[in-house]
Amino acid sequence: MASYRPSTIALATDLYELTMAASYLALDMNARATFSLFVRKLPPTRSCLVFAGLDVALDRLTALEFDEEAASAVAGTGSVAPELARLMRDVRFTGDVWAMREGRVFFPDEPVLEVDAPMIEAQLVETTLLNAIHYPTLVASKAVRCVAAARRRDVVEFGLRRTPGIGAGLAVARASFIAGFSATSNVLASHTLAIPANGTVAHSFVEAFDSELEAFRACARTAAGPFTLLVDTYDTIQGVEHAIQVAREVHESGRRLDAIRLDSGDLDALSRAARAMLDRAGLRDVAIVASGGLDEYAIDTLVRAGAPIDGFGVGTRVGMSADAPVLDMVYKLVAYDGRPRLKLSTSKETLVLPKQVHRRTEGADRTSVEDVIVLRDEPLPGPDWEPLLEPVVRNGEWVVSRSLAEARAFCASEVTRFPAALFLPEEHAGYRVSRSAELARFQALAVAECRRRELDEPQSSNADGGGSDPDV
Repeated sequence: MASYRPSTIALATDLYELTMAASYLALDMNARATFSLFVRKLPPTRSCLVFAGLDVALDRLTALEFDEEAASAVAGTGSVAPELARLMRDVRFTGDVWAMREGRVFFPDEPVLEVDAPMIEAQLVETTLLNAIHYPTLVASKAVRCVAAARRRDVVEFGLRRTPGIGAGLAVARASFIAGFSATSNVLASHTLAIPANGTVAHSFVEAFDSELEAFRACARTAAGPFTLLVDTYDTIQGVEHAIQVAREVHESGRRLDAIRLDSGDLDALSRAARAMLDRAGLRDVAIVASGGLDEYAIDTLVRAGAPIDGFGVGTRVGMSADAPVLDMVYKLVAYDGRPRLKLSTSKETLVLPKQVHRRTEGADRTSVEDVIVLRDEPLPGPDWEPLLEPVVRNGEWVVSRSLAEARAFCASEVTRFPAALFLPEEHAGYRVSRSAELARFQALAVAECRRRELDEPQSSNADGGGSDPDV
């Protein structure tokens, strides 16, 4: 887990979280609340999403603390009275969190995380939770598609140079590794997260020498082990010829050319030509790796065409989730002080009360066939069902913590339980997600009561937002 200064998480929030917390303090309005974090709808290019970022989210949440510096900064905004800002110094997160496992496949309206806590605490963590989960989930959901498109070929993450900051680079490496990437070029991520490191040289290395052949020989001479040669700096076919020459030269000394990398041009045609040249030279064990603006669409096209490419380097388009850079991910109040709460805005209606998601599987391989969103205390419908959310924080303390390796293994297993079309580009597949009868009943009651209260009768002035909503 990361280590945070006490004020960092407290102040890494939107101002309105603080003004709401101040109002709740002033009104002594701090009963138990439940908030759900979910995605309203899928981007047009996605059939499902992969949950990531939980580890960082919980690390931040349990580090929440308002110290003197934070209280002073809150007062300094001019939006919170100094006496209320001082009262925030007592705030820590003492609540509970239910969440899906990282690497879990999920769908719209399914809560991936729910917070049960006193209202002030539950409200204050909204921004930091969304910030921790949105980007990694975005990346993991695209990365898993690259892995699916590669069809058991290695995919390496190359995205650090264009991610929005070093922290984002770590998040990309972590999320893509969970999704099935084999390695990262990011040395910091490799060091801190124990992800295998992978990389070659840049074109500038080749350009720095008087000839490409001299550069290749230098690379072979100084490499710590089997080496990869970047062959497209000048002319790719000639670059492959030079790679073959160097591979033969160093063979006697026990050095080995591991792979060549293609980074531009017609990767299909060039990989075929390179494979034929390598095979004729007796270098059938030398792999071909492709990179250069790739994502699942380009990978899928190359693999379907039968291009003899053994691995892919993917950077910018995954790190920025280029075709779907934003998820409609939200964190909404669903219960307060024992009563359902909901939003009725057009296309943004929320589901009331603490919830669970049940998933049904079939067969010996436990193929996932449907999900049902239910009230949290509803029993499983039968033996072929499993709950997707579990308690991960109790009374402000972690109760479940899993390693990155466990998240990666779980995601790999999870993906095999769904039709491949869910993860492949241009093959949009449907998946059944419904609501239980009990949830639907409470939803209908809450909607009717809200409409009666807000649209048909004068507004209540009760400070605690009271009313006659059905009890939780």
